Amino acid sequence: MNLLSIGASYRTADVGTLERLVVADTEIATMLQRLVAQPYVGEAVILSTCNRVEVFAAVTGFHGGLSDVCNVLAEQSGISANELAAHLYVHYDEAAVRHSFRVSSGLDSMVVGEAQILGQLREAYQSAADADTAGRLLHELMQQALRVGKRAHAETGIDKAGQSVVTAALEVATTHLGGQLAGRKALVIGAGSMGALSVATLTRAGVGSLRISNRGAARAERLAEAYGATAVPYEDLDAALAEADIVVSATASTRPVLTRARLAAARPVVVLDLAVPRDVASDATDIDGVTVIDIDGLANARRTLPAAAETAAVEQIVDNEVENFLGWLRGADIAPTVAALRTRADDLVSAELRKLTSRRPEFTEEQRADVSRTLHRVVQQLLHSPTVRVRQLAAEPGGDQYAELLRELFDLDVPSATQADAVPEIGGTT
Repeated sequence: MNLLSIGASYRTADVGTLERLVVADTEIATMLQRLVAQPYVGEAVILSTCNRVEVFAAVTGFHGGLSDVCNVLAEQSGISANELAAHLYVHYDEAAVRHSFRVSSGLDSMVVGEAQILGQLREAYQSAADADTAGRLLHELMQQALRVGKRAHAETGIDKAGQSVVTAALEVATTHLGGQLAGRKALVIGAGSMGALSVATLTRAGVGSLRISNRGAARAERLAEAYGATAVPYEDLDAALAEADIVVSATASTRPVLTRARLAAARPVVVLDLAVPRDVASDATDIDGVTVIDIDGLANARRTLPAAAETAAVEQIVDNEVENFLGWLRGADIAPTVAALRTRADDLVSAELRKLTSRRPEFTEEQRADVSRTLHRVVQQLLHSPTVRVRQLAAEPGGDQYAELLRELFDLDVPSATQADAVPEIGGTT
């Protein structure tokens, strides 16, 4: 099995393309099953956020795996494979490992250093585990990516500014509100993870009245109680809009929540549309007195970035962890080969013992047992040093040649290392 990462993000696609690619929570399990049903895909994890839709896969071949994943993405989004290709990035093997670690560390985020991606990646991994589409290779990759992300945030100052997509959006919004959020009337639509982050961030910014509206009233009420805000019934959304200076909309709706008619009736307002698919209708972005900022607007805006020293420190962590992971992969490749070699040796000893028994029937059970123990001991001693050494060599750069050489020399039929049971664990889980 080989690693493959295929996706589209704010770097490669506009929000219109991303909202067609986005996979709703209720569709994740079905799409994961469609992926692993493809001929070249053995394992799959789907990461779908407001600015990224990505498939991590374990595949039996690059071109076949790429074609399989692209076809599923095209079918899911309704975008032709040819059109979709212009928006996708592809990473294979070492590059896929590096990319996954950079994603988990926040280096590839729209807001560099944001920590929200860790929770999103953890949820993606959990969904794949629940759907039984993450096998040994992706289990290890996801666990290590989460550990690397935690390490990057714990050991460097990359997130010391507390940046997130919400803080970046509020930075942009502040320029449209006279440079001041304090005392402004705010409304958050949606009480999911992004809505909760928005409420927390607005509270820290010192806004005046803060209202929360959600289709599920109980969730809005719990969130409002936690932050001293006011829950607004969803049917009273229009009245709440009419009183707001700033609106953050982050629902999971598949249809626009803020229509042209609804926004046209609102007072002058700044709307941060953090949902994908977008909550603001496409024909509602040019209303006088209403400023709409969506993911595309954030991607093009200038924001405060971590210092070069901080990002360099994270890049160094990623470099080191990538090499560690590649060492594990090389070691994993040699393990079933060494096991097959020992099995071959045991089979040869057993065959010779059977021959000896037929030639020397006068041997007692005790004598045959002594001979058997001696032969097995000799073989194990002969194999011990070479197999220990070949494991060490295999873990070094270029070490994959040693497994291939052993298989060739001893004519061993060995299953793929990542499919074998006896693959060594590596330290550190999440």
